[in-house]
Amino acid sequence: MHPKALLENCADLLRQVLKFDHPADMVLSRYFREQRLGPRERATLAETVYRVLRKKNLFTYLAQHGNGPPERRLAILGFVADRDYLLGALSDQEKDWLGRCDQVQPSDLLELHRHNLPAWLVEPMKAQLGNEFWPLVESLNAPAALDLRVNTLKEKRADAQKQLAQAAIKSIATPYSPWGLRLADKPQLGQFDIFMRGAVEVQDEGSQLLALLVEAKRGEMIVDFCAGAGGKTLAIGAAMRNTGRLYAFDTSGHRLAALKPRLARSGLSNVHPVAIAHERDDRIKRLAGKIDSVLVDAPCSGLGTLRRNPDLKWRQTPKAIEELHAKQADILQSASRLLKPGGRLVYATCSILSEENESIADAFGSANPGFDLLEAAVLLTRAGVEQAADLCDGPYLRLWPHRHQTDGFFAAVWQKAA
Repeated sequence: MHPKALLENCADLLRQVLKFDHPADMVLSRYFREQRLGPRERATLAETVYRVLRKKNLFTYLAQHGNGPPERRLAILGFVADRDYLLGALSDQEKDWLGRCDQVQPSDLLELHRHNLPAWLVEPMKAQLGNEFWPLVESLNAPAALDLRVNTLKEKRADAQKQLAQAAIKSIATPYSPWGLRLADKPQLGQFDIFMRGAVEVQDEGSQLLALLVEAKRGEMIVDFCAGAGGKTLAIGAAMRNTGRLYAFDTSGHRLAALKPRLARSGLSNVHPVAIAHERDDRIKRLAGKIDSVLVDAPCSGLGTLRRNPDLKWRQTPKAIEELHAKQADILQSASRLLKPGGRLVYATCSILSEENESIADAFGSANPGFDLLEAAVLLTRAGVEQAADLCDGPYLRLWPHRHQTDGFFAAVWQKAA
């Protein structure tokens, strides 16, 4: 595609994404369905959009000094293709402006142009992390690696790694999860047999660790309370060795529909997806006191996934976080009623905010003396995770992108009194 046409596509797509009416990945998917674009053009468009979202404060500041539509200026600043290719699409005036932008030094910028976070998020992060704030910022503003979980029902990790190597896909074993492989690049996995037959699934290493906390066993009855598209569901089902009964609950039929093709590939027959109306649905009440383990991967801000979903920091608000806080507490309390005596409860989020994590866990523990808080590090060590203590803050699992090269995750684990 001619660079002028590709740059215009970038500007057009940014114009839609920056409305923030819908998640960026949904806007991109719709745009790609409507446009006839090759894989290279789609990759350039997606990477440019995500780069602009990651550095929106900085690029907006630089763009105000140029000419032409603002989306075009943002597209120029975020354009990820070869610089000579980009220059072929620019006027002399734009080339001069871009050259001046290139000369701006980070030390000349205000903080908001360097951290590229919304103002409301900065102080909570500084309070939590202190001197680690800037390493976190650097990590959140970089793309995430692509992690895979090996489906142990079908393959051993070492064998899966060999098969990937035969397909010219380089990988290393993840440092913590015994199921994980981290890829050097981001290939189109759908064209490879190892993916098509369900031997591997895309899943961040941190998400794999949450599934390990359940310590699922053969023959148990387990509930994934907010299953979504089922990444953790599939990991738990494989750990159960395709025995017992695993309920995948979610209020979104659309998300559960995304689980179906993954479930078909996985070879699992013990998973039962169930669309529910809310956390007090009658189908949940019928299971009260019968369940061995419940994973509550609660609805959250998703701010731990900014490496993959940078639009979330611009779409979330303090009010939305406050509303989520109440919902998280209600869901956790409802889920706890499912457990039989001695059962395990895991509360998890992909948020880095203490309001969605420690605050919820501490409040639940205070209100429910019949649930004993367990040490996540002990459970992970027992599950084969090396250096598990490095992943935890007190009794809780606390994953940070800059420390652990995972998405940001939190988990608390309790056991119901016998």
